[in-house]
Parts: sequence; structure tokens; C-alpha cells
Amino acid sequence: MSENSHDGGSTPAADPAHAPDRRAWVAPLISTVVTLPAGLIALFIGGLTPMACDSCNGAAADRFDASFITAWTVLWIGLLAALVMLIASWAVPHRLRFAARRVGLSLAAPVTTMVTFVAFMALVDWP
Repeated sequence: MSENSHDGGSTPAADPAHAPDRRAWVAPLISTVVTLPAGLIALFIGGLTPMACDSCNGAAADRFDASFITAWTVLWIGLLAALVMLIASWAVPHRLRFAARRVGLSLAAPVTTMVTFVAFMALVDWP
């Protein structure tokens, strides 16, 4: 009998999809290196935004303040969602069958950060 044959009493060959993924850390690491600095920069720029209307008064200041409050809320919620995706990309089990989920979450985190920042800039009623 050959060594590669399967007899009824032995254990079947392991499913490759259930095998450990030795490179499971790569996508979350790259995502972390991109997402965290981008999120911090977005928060920094968002925090400086109220200075754009320091010299505003009257109706322009009221419009700016109202739009800034909404935009600031959207920025925080979007960045928190990106952080949740980033943490989830690290938490996905390190098995080959979960590689697509891990990569998807790793890609979604920086994309969410960028889309959130663009939404923030678009929601502010600039003077």
C-alpha cells in the first residue's frame, strides 16, 4: 500500500482552508500604519476648522457653526467606525478561510477614514 493512500481507519487530510495563515498580520499592519495617522490628521484638521470663521459674524457665523457641529459629529462617528474595522481586522481568526474578511476589513478602515474626512469637508458651510 502506498504512503499517500487513505485507509478507512486513519484521519482524513486536513482541509487547507482551516490551516493557519502565517501572513495574517500583514494586511492589518498595513491598514494600521495607514489608518491611524490618517485619522489623526483628519482630527487635527477638523479641530482647526473653526478658525476658518474667526472673523465671521452674523448669518455667516451661524451657518458655519450649525454646519460644523453636524460635520464634526460625522467625522467622529466615521473615525470610530474605521477604528472598529481596524480592531476587527486584527481580531479575525488567523486561518486561511478568513483571509478575505481580514483583507476586506483592513481595506475598509483607511477607505472609511478618507471618505469620512471628505464628507466632513463637504458638510462644512465654508465662509
